[in-house]
Amino acid sequence: MGLRSSVYKKPAQLRSMIEPGLITADALAAVRRIVEPGVTTLQLDAEAARVIGQRGAESNFQMVRGYRHTICASVNEQVVHGIPNDRPLRAGDILSIDAGAQYKGWNGDSAFTVIVPGDAPEALTAPRRRLSAVTEGSLWAGIAALSRASHLGEVGAAIEAYIDEHAPEGGYGILRDYVGHGIGRKMHESPSIFNYATSERGAEVRPGLAVAIEPMVVIGDQATEVEDDGWTVSTIDGTDGSHWEHSVAVHDGGIWVLTAHDGGAEKLAPFGVVPKEID
Repeated sequence: MGLRSSVYKKPAQLRSMIEPGLITADALAAVRRIVEPGVTTLQLDAEAARVIGQRGAESNFQMVRGYRHTICASVNEQVVHGIPNDRPLRAGDILSIDAGAQYKGWNGDSAFTVIVPGDAPEALTAPRRRLSAVTEGSLWAGIAALSRASHLGEVGAAIEAYIDEHAPEGGYGILRDYVGHGIGRKMHESPSIFNYATSERGAEVRPGLAVAIEPMVVIGDQATEVEDDGWTVSTIDGTDGSHWEHSVAVHDGGIWVLTAHDGGAEKLAPFGVVPKEID
């Protein structure tokens, strides 16, 4: 059975997604500016809430049943869905922040990973920096593939190929149980977007498609467990994780990264892709 026609949005609907994407980007940028040793993830959560509220938007994370915060903050072996808390960050921690905004009924969703600055051993920080860089690179490889793809399965294949090419000897694990998704009136919509190659072609890529691509990558084995808080997803083997995400629109002129201020131009340039603004 094919996807419902409503999955593919009209140009005016895609235009309505620009502002929530930019609000999400601004909230994450504000959070990133204040990441330093001693800051708590609850303080980061408050900063994201401040920016989103000032722009007249709402936290779409708080619309998820049972979740009270504006961001997810995942530290070290936590890969995704970490709950903000009062533990001070330490220099060298690998921190993934995920957030989203809803504005006038439309949603944005994005995530980044950063190494907490400060005096930390290179032996600790170097593998974490590489993990984050490869994860981010795989995100942009997936977005670049989206610009040329006929079906979404090509995106997952591109993400996995990038990770395989750039990971150190022994490779990285790609989470199988958590995937990207469509986005629009709801933060999570159909279709699913895998971060690895599958035998399925996936949904057709054509104008009107809006998706959140989000590779979740770990240094060790991809097996994870949900902690006792019912949310935080951590590696079973205790190795570090990284999470990068952007919301992207496919339209008549090409693609536009809704949660990047330049539409993704800088990061897509090495892939030979020039994003086009939504008319």
